[in-house]
Amino acid sequence: MSQVIKTVVRPKCYLDSVALMRYSKQLQNIEGVVEAAMMMGTASNIEIMRNAGLLSADVQTIGAGDLIVGVLAQNDQAAEQAYQQAVLLIDAPASSASGVQWRPRSIRRAVEENADANLALISVPGEFAISEARKAIRRNLHVMIFSDNVAIEQERALKEEALSLGKLVMGPDCGTAIINGVPLAFANKMNPGNIGIIGASGTGIQEVCCLLAEAGLGVSQAVGVGGRDLKAEVGGLSTLMAMDMLEADTKTKQIVLISKPPAADVAEKVLAKAAASAKPYTICFIGGDEPALAKNCSWSITLHDAALNAIALSHTEVDGLDPDQAQLLIQDQQASKFTGKLIRGLYCGGTLCAEAQVILSTAQKPVSSNAAIPGVNNSLDAAGHTIIDLGSDEYTLGKPHPMIEPSVRDEAVAQALEDKNVGVMLFDVVLGYGSHADPAGHLVSSLPVQAFSEGYCLIASVTGTEQDPQIKSQQIRTLQKAGIVVANSNASAAKLALQLVS
Repeated sequence: MSQVIKTVVRPKCYLDSVALMRYSKQLQNIEGVVEAAMMMGTASNIEIMRNAGLLSADVQTIGAGDLIVGVLAQNDQAAEQAYQQAVLLIDAPASSASGVQWRPRSIRRAVEENADANLALISVPGEFAISEARKAIRRNLHVMIFSDNVAIEQERALKEEALSLGKLVMGPDCGTAIINGVPLAFANKMNPGNIGIIGASGTGIQEVCCLLAEAGLGVSQAVGVGGRDLKAEVGGLSTLMAMDMLEADTKTKQIVLISKPPAADVAEKVLAKAAASAKPYTICFIGGDEPALAKNCSWSITLHDAALNAIALSHTEVDGLDPDQAQLLIQDQQASKFTGKLIRGLYCGGTLCAEAQVILSTAQKPVSSNAAIPGVNNSLDAAGHTIIDLGSDEYTLGKPHPMIEPSVRDEAVAQALEDKNVGVMLFDVVLGYGSHADPAGHLVSSLPVQAFSEGYCLIASVTGTEQDPQIKSQQIRTLQKAGIVVANSNASAAKLALQLVS
């Protein structure tokens, strides 16, 4: 039976990409709908929709500021139902039911109406992000750019201008920050404290924050700088400025710096600035070699170790975070009954994926990943343990990020269960603002009965706090009730997995 394609373009109708991802998922759940997407009409999005078969032949001109609704359905009725649902979703934010009385249509107007504002969060298609960010810094605002798909040359130019104006640019592709206690984008609710965090990694910041919260500590500021800031092309401009800001911040008594390995010349500048600081630093370049460090700097190979070092510098004693205690979690498990001897890690968080690779790389068996750290095979067809970053582009093109929509992981779980060599599966469950309302509940409900058989051991870690909307303890109970072992950190989960297959 032939399928029906329905494509409608709404001219000059902008909606945030995160909202559009959620709306697309709702359309996909309608009976008779094969595929559906709602996207802004950027060149990259048009290509995604064309490849997915969501653009009908009669659609000609699409502007970058236009909204596209594309539906592939089994029949006309299902296609029309999906489109009508899309209309309701598009129009809902503008209705009185939203409770929003005022929506500024420009940064200029927002600044006029909020004279005390000093930060703008930019979440628009990548080709518009730099121009909007430039408007913000020229109006005396610091900027957090959630948007990605920004040319690295533009990033460098923006950050150079921002530096000259004394303004901090977090991003592009900055997914996490906590500024003056306010969680921004994907972030967790934290108590105030005296530990400052700078990270070119969203889930890396989240994991360290949440381990600190578990120890009863808090953060002064958590500054995301974007995943490319420490590349040679950008030069660490935002990282160096953030270091200066935290140095001057009287609330910050120590600083944790998190990144994948920087470019050599950038690392040299960052470490030199840390060495000159009056405050102690914890350095965590995940997957990198330990550099020469000044006396006030400590090296941590994992996020877990970085949190432990910060806890120690705070003169706080805490039980339960030592990864060596992870083996106690399996005393009541029938772990010896699983048959496969390989580990399959299915991760929503890219830095959590990298941290797992660091730990698994210490074993004798080879490790592969689609987001490989140095020394790890970048082919998923290689033998050995496999750690997958499900938030990378090949899994999220035209789809929600798995932290927003955890069903992105479902197919990867099914594939893991088809591999009889897999005995242990690793999962991360990331909580906080921006994340799915019940990621643990979805994970449990999506796992087939086969996954809970005697042939597998399922291990998860939960990145979150009790103050998060999802409530960490409730998420843990959901997992444990289903028979999933919950480790006290992502690093502990990976170490436990290695213990089981050794």
